[in-house]
Amino acid sequence: MMPRSRRGWRQRVSEAWRAAPSRGVAMRYLLEYAALRVWALVIGCFPVETNLKTAKLMGNIWWLLMKRHRDRAMDNLRPALGERYNDTQLLKIARRSFEHFAQIYLVEMVMTPRLINQCSWSRYVELHNLAPALRELLADRGVIMLTAHFGNYELLGYTIARLGLPLSAVMRPLDNPLVNDFLVSSRESGGVNLLYKKGASESADEIIENGETLCFISDQDAGRKGIFADFFGRKASWYKSIGLLAMRHRAPLVVGYAAREKPGFHYGITVERIIQPEEWDDQDDPLLWITQTFAHALETGIRRHPEQYLWMHRRWKSRPKSERA
Repeated sequence: MMPRSRRGWRQRVSEAWRAAPSRGVAMRYLLEYAALRVWALVIGCFPVETNLKTAKLMGNIWWLLMKRHRDRAMDNLRPALGERYNDTQLLKIARRSFEHFAQIYLVEMVMTPRLINQCSWSRYVELHNLAPALRELLADRGVIMLTAHFGNYELLGYTIARLGLPLSAVMRPLDNPLVNDFLVSSRESGGVNLLYKKGASESADEIIENGETLCFISDQDAGRKGIFADFFGRKASWYKSIGLLAMRHRAPLVVGYAAREKPGFHYGITVERIIQPEEWDDQDDPLLWITQTFAHALETGIRRHPEQYLWMHRRWKSRPKSERA
């Protein structure tokens, strides 16, 4: 992380305090930020594998205590994978998903900037047949990269940036500005340029026009105004802006992910699909075709490692007009 002066942090604390809607919220911001810094300091004293075992235990506590999240995960899993797994197997998948994301949120997001650099990345990450994708990323044209709340999406972008490939990613800022600033700083120190989702349209066009790569976590629920495409046998709402951006600039879409391949901090980066502009030229509805194609590619990857998808995420919250009627 880039060094910052004490005065800089004081300014940020002061700004967060003034921006908070109440003193209670401001105090919560400070406590959450202090807890994050203490947690980062503590786990920095131990090897990442030890910390991941602790986080796995905390993921099981999360599973036991948060019935609402547990029920939502099962409600999503049953229609998605119920034809392949029985209820006992689905419960195991859901529980392992809680363990996996506890490891990501509590350990890997904090330790990745220290562990992944130009010399050390190959100890933790293996690249699987990335030659076609690298040709696209190194070509003199903009590329859109898509992933999902699957595997370790933070590690995916961070590794690519550490390999020396310019990368910008769209994100939704966290409610706590101090925690948000801490995480943004750590990502930008590794070469990832972050754009806030609100107001990112103009910057996105500029990035693609400059021949750079723009990354989206594309499985966000886009609400009733999104475009509906099949995802695990059910309609899900997807943002139209991804397909429209690709069509506007004739930019290829690279669909990939970083999946944990063995216990601990050991991942493999895989490209599932590269969608080229000429593929949608003759489609009756190019926007729907693009969206459905990358949705299917993401689903294919998730089916290989279902325990690494964020099943407690409200992915199917918005319903198409026909179902609402």
